[in-house]
Amino acid sequence: MPADTEFRTFPAPAKINLFLHVTGQRADGYHELQSVFRLLDFHDTLYIRATADGNISRRSGNPLVAENDDLIIKAARLLQQHTGCPLGAEISIEKRIPMGGGLGGGSSDAATVLLALNHLWQLGLSRNALQKLGLKLGADVPVFVFGKNAWAEGIGDRLEAIELAPRHYLVITPAVHVSTADIFTSKELTRNTNPTTIAAFSREANSGQLFDSTFHNDLEPVVIKQYPVVARCMEWLSRYAPARMSGSGASVFAEFSTQDEAKAAYNALPEMIAGVKVSGFTASSLAQHPLYEMAH
Repeated sequence: MPADTEFRTFPAPAKINLFLHVTGQRADGYHELQSVFRLLDFHDTLYIRATADGNISRRSGNPLVAENDDLIIKAARLLQQHTGCPLGAEISIEKRIPMGGGLGGGSSDAATVLLALNHLWQLGLSRNALQKLGLKLGADVPVFVFGKNAWAEGIGDRLEAIELAPRHYLVITPAVHVSTADIFTSKELTRNTNPTTIAAFSREANSGQLFDSTFHNDLEPVVIKQYPVVARCMEWLSRYAPARMSGSGASVFAEFSTQDEAKAAYNALPEMIAGVKVSGFTASSLAQHPLYEMAH
């Protein structure tokens, strides 16, 4: 295959966790989870060009992350090593998803690299094979390769597609960095939430009572105690609709029936909450990943 002369554009969508229960902890330290991942139409953008020289390089990216530590570079090199592909790639990224917000930005970027290079290098790997590779990069990478809104179990790697009614969201993120590892290792984290079922979740979601039900985020109380501004953001957002934290935070979100309602709340968002700068965006739900057709 000849190398590309131009960069191709590939989106990497954000996700939110509609709930996140920690149901146990394995002997290897990983936590057993139940969650629903929902894809949003707010995304990072990757620009990727296949090259003939075999080199994997980053043309632009986060200057605070060394190239060799960047998940997009790790993803490309992992795919190259796994397949023995002689081709290389140049990759640039335009970040929009807040880092460290629990929105899956880094994982989504890595998944998009796997999907895009599987296509550009004409490797023909199956979706399942790419998901297994993705798990080596991080627990959230497989869901973006999976490409559908998903019911997740295990360490987040056992995925089942779930149908969700279209919704609109306001997501706000205070300028604090929450360490996922610190939250999961906290002694205050409960790890014994009783397992639930897709059927129970679907009943609550379809009745519109999801955010008033037993479904919750087990990480939320731990994060709120360590980062009080997350609680203040949830209080502010709760004026408009029930608010919940995504993943391990610090981003929090509220669900709306219409785009106009979400935008009205966004337009009222102050620059600071509890003395901390906040950013926000509105987004609509996706039925599937924009690159879903790139793997089978």
